[in-house]
Amino acid sequence: MNRKVTVVGGAGNVGSTVARCIADKELADVVIVDIADQKASGIALDMYQSCPVTGSDSRIIGGADYSATADSDVVVITSGVPRKPGMSRDDLLNVNFGIMKAVTEQVIKYSPNCIIVPVANPLDAMCQAVYRLSGFPRERVIGMAGVLDSARMRTFIAMELNVSVENIHAFVLGGHGDTMVPLPRYSTVAGVPLTELLPADRIKAICDRTANGGAEITKLVGTSAWYAPGAAAAEMVECILKDKKKIQPCSVFLQGEYGITDLFVGVPVKLGAKGVEQILEIKLTADEDAALRKSAGAVKELTDVIGV
Repeated sequence: MNRKVTVVGGAGNVGSTVARCIADKELADVVIVDIADQKASGIALDMYQSCPVTGSDSRIIGGADYSATADSDVVVITSGVPRKPGMSRDDLLNVNFGIMKAVTEQVIKYSPNCIIVPVANPLDAMCQAVYRLSGFPRERVIGMAGVLDSARMRTFIAMELNVSVENIHAFVLGGHGDTMVPLPRYSTVAGVPLTELLPADRIKAICDRTANGGAEITKLVGTSAWYAPGAAAAEMVECILKDKKKIQPCSVFLQGEYGITDLFVGVPVKLGAKGVEQILEIKLTADEDAALRKSAGAVKELTDVIGV
């Protein structure tokens, strides 16, 4: 194939799911990079051996050597550590910031023209770190958050109304955390606004469950989710490689849009071959605008800790 996608941290649950989705859809050849080099090699080989079954001609390799990633079109960064007992939020931030420094240095060395899709948490702060460290234009650093959050909201709406998820569009803005801003007014079922289909209390329950979607899974499984995040990141890669011009909620560096400056926050964007090809500014009510600013404030607290 003439397209290449690198997944950094690809031996982990999220990274391997991203890699598998890309290979299954035959979007590109895949390079799995991980400090656990032997595991990365094994996962890549296992995944490659599934391609004859799925009918994909994607080639997959794995290891710890970044030279294999040279000239990647897209690099998805899933590296990072989860918060451990006794670890403060600032500790977690600084550990993952250190990981982003090491990874970004290698990414830009071997693929200076790539588009970077950070997935590591805390998402918006890690996006800002990669953006500052890489020196890339803002169009080429795009955080995966809103696609996942909107997918969760779509799932909960489908469960509530017992309809196909294909009928549902949902938008979630703001930072990737419990201050995210689900927008029921802009969420539709077969074109009908959600606000016309459900009472306010049921809509609020869906919005609350969406905001706590990651925590709900962590409580059930004992670790962070990986199927939905992996699929969401792979969808972003597909939009870029196929130049789909699809409107997706993503974490991007705002420079005055929505009244927010110099900060990564989730907003609707047009995704295509150049990365972010347009930021869409939709009209918000006073309450929605206040919620978005509160969410941006929570992101700013995190970026201030690591000085980006």
